[in-house]
Amino acid sequence: MFACEAISRNRRIIDYAGERISHEEGGRREARYLERGEIWCFIVDDRWVIDGAVDGNLARFINHSCAPNCYSQVVNGTVWIRAARRIEPGEELTYDYGTDGDANLPCQCQPACKGSL
Repeated sequence: MFACEAISRNRRIIDYAGERISHEEGGRREARYLERGEIWCFIVDDRWVIDGAVDGNLARFINHSCAPNCYSQVVNGTVWIRAARRIEPGEELTYDYGTDGDANLPCQCQPACKGSL
C-alpha cells in the first residue's frame, strides 16, 4: 500500500478492520494462514484478535518492515495504523508486525534483511 498524499507524523491513517475473534480461534486460523506464508491476525488485547482476512479493509495489505514508517496503536479496541514520521506521496506504508519469528517466514522488507516473522 502506498501513500497517495503527504501524511503528517502521528496521523491516524487507517484502522485494521476484520472479524473480531477469540485468541483460541485466532490461533487456529493463523496456523492455516502461516502454512500459506500469510499473516492476517492482529492481537487487540488479552481477549480479542482481529482477523483481517475476514471482512478486512485495505490495512491488511500494509507490509511489515524492520524499519517502518508507521506504527500500530490500540485505542478502545480499535487498532489504528499511524504515521511514525512524515510520509511522502509514493512511499510504501509499512509497520513492524511485532512477531517473534516463530513462524520462520523470511522478512522481505529489504533484500539483505535476515529477520523472520
